Amino acid sequence: MLTIGQLAAYAGVTVRAVRHYHQIGLLPEPERDASGYRRYGATAVVSLIKIRTLADAGVPLSRIGHMLEADAASFAEGVRRIDDRLREEIARLEDSREQIARLAAGDGLVLPPEIVSYLDRLRELGVSERIVEGERDGWILVSARWPDRVKAFMPGKFAQLEDPRIVRLYRVLSEIIEGDPGDDRLLVEAADIMAGLFEQAYADGQAEFGGTGRDRQPFDLLESLALEADPRAERMLELMRERGWNGWTRMERLPKRPR
Repeated sequence: MLTIGQLAAYAGVTVRAVRHYHQIGLLPEPERDASGYRRYGATAVVSLIKIRTLADAGVPLSRIGHMLEADAASFAEGVRRIDDRLREEIARLEDSREQIARLAAGDGLVLPPEIVSYLDRLRELGVSERIVEGERDGWILVSARWPDRVKAFMPGKFAQLEDPRIVRLYRVLSEIIEGDPGDDRLLVEAADIMAGLFEQAYADGQAEFGGTGRDRQPFDLLESLALEADPRAERMLELMRERGWNGWTRMERLPKRPR
């Protein structure tokens, strides 16, 4: 959980901007904890990055809330109206027009084309849209942290989709997210697949994701994102720990228990 200063720094805005977004109702304001501080989770980080991106693109703050809640058709119509307005100010707002033109691309709102292509590939493989949306929000967090490195991650991610175990994992996760919350069988299968993949990567010396292993905050936020999205993620954490791994967002072995 982040303080308001950490939240602002991660999303690339000022603390004053975060407070302003609270005041105008764009960003929900959490309750204070026992220490008197407001704490923010991964969902707040994703929301703030979306707000910042739309604001940077020239969308009036008064319209951002409507656009974030709009369906695809209304969103596209909103983009068209903004683009018409920008055409009248083209000399002064050329940079803003280039950003606005990307808004109709859906996942491309805050993600580079390589990640959008990866998400589209997941859809082609039959992955649940809810899982794809979770992936998208996860990549928003990763891209915000490592904007200059994220493209280099993608060839490896595409190569992983040639592994039947990875494809099976995505399909199992899709069944879990759309299925019976009380069915533990699929959770166990997903944990077994992930633990097996971790064991192989660890043996091959590939335990760190693109050399980012020392930077823990993004991985903590990714885990928090899953926990905030679905309570069954807590059970997945338990299953991974039973298999000797401290979660699923980074390959971190738990110390072996003495016999």
